[in-house]
Amino acid sequence: MPHIPASTALQRFRVIDLTQVRAGPTACRQLADWGADVVQVQMPESMRGDDTLGGQDGSDYQYTHRNKRSITLNLKTDEGIATLKRLIDTADVVVENFRPDVKFRLGIDYESLATTNPRLVYASISGFGQSGPLATRPGFDQIAQGMSGLMSVTGQAGDGPMRVGIPIGDLCAGIFAAQGVLVALLEREASGKGQWLHTSLLESMVYMMDFQTSRYLIDGDVATQAGNFHPTSIPTGVYKARDGYMNIAVFGSKIWERFCHILGAPEWITDPRYHDKPSRSVNRDTLNAEINQRLAAHDRAHWIERLNDGGVACGLISSMQEALDEPQVQHLGMVKHVVSKWQGPQRMVGQPVQLERTPSTIARSAPRRGEHTEEILGELGLVTEDFARMKAAGVY
Repeated sequence: MPHIPASTALQRFRVIDLTQVRAGPTACRQLADWGADVVQVQMPESMRGDDTLGGQDGSDYQYTHRNKRSITLNLKTDEGIATLKRLIDTADVVVENFRPDVKFRLGIDYESLATTNPRLVYASISGFGQSGPLATRPGFDQIAQGMSGLMSVTGQAGDGPMRVGIPIGDLCAGIFAAQGVLVALLEREASGKGQWLHTSLLESMVYMMDFQTSRYLIDGDVATQAGNFHPTSIPTGVYKARDGYMNIAVFGSKIWERFCHILGAPEWITDPRYHDKPSRSVNRDTLNAEINQRLAAHDRAHWIERLNDGGVACGLISSMQEALDEPQVQHLGMVKHVVSKWQGPQRMVGQPVQLERTPSTIARSAPRRGEHTEEILGELGLVTEDFARMKAAGVY
């Protein structure tokens, strides 16, 4: 397979990735996919501790750390810290997800680093924020899902709280941090100065509650679980045709009327139980039972064609395999190809935003730990004699 050139969109920026687990590496992957020179700093192999994301040969690690270079530095040594600071002086961005106090103890907080690199953009990601009563607590995705209110509105009513099936707190915190980095880089073009930005899993999840927060803050309405059905738009949710389940979304009075005609139930339009949204809300269970009874006459393919042709949104509920085999997903080019020097050809999902002139690419597979250490040290002006001495001293 031919070499894929890296995206040129962010190629002028160097990013130092001091993160681990998922949120921080996700932020750096966002920048790497558009061509930023992301240098992943890891502890030496002998000090790595527990592997995260299934270890460096696992699919999760490969996906999360693509397009990066890797250097090992022992940050428990003075020379390791000094070398890291030297590296950061060449960088535009630092991303870290240490416990809030660690960066200050190591002397690699924003204020310390900005004295020699005032243009530095410094991004911090934590569980609960950089200050406040919970700042020092360990934070993980599911903890943030629970504390944000997300689990209280997920799942079937009466069945207890339910987590979302993806690490949504980690992913959103990482994506929002990358967005913050880009905003800070844009602002730097005007001011000439970098700045510290920070987000957390908790903040990202509270923000993602979206209209549920406005329902409470503006209307005083505390949302509860609605299962597979939209909490306010009725009928919208999961319905069962003859051969299985499908999603149907009926928004607005005109679409409601079309839906009734397609299902052969024009009388629902004037039925006082379903005449308007409030009445449909009160009689949701009765309406859903009648919809399922009519859908049972045909397979999903029949209804999906008829409903979509009639302007009513609907679709299959796919497995992961079915989703990636979906012709529309394939047409959009979501699955990308890359060749790993360690594992051979790989496929993985690319970015969901298409820039026509400077698209994202997966040009480099995930590196092995420390794969580029001497290459990057050489860019700092160090030579073979330095490598040997530092290696013997346990610096990398």
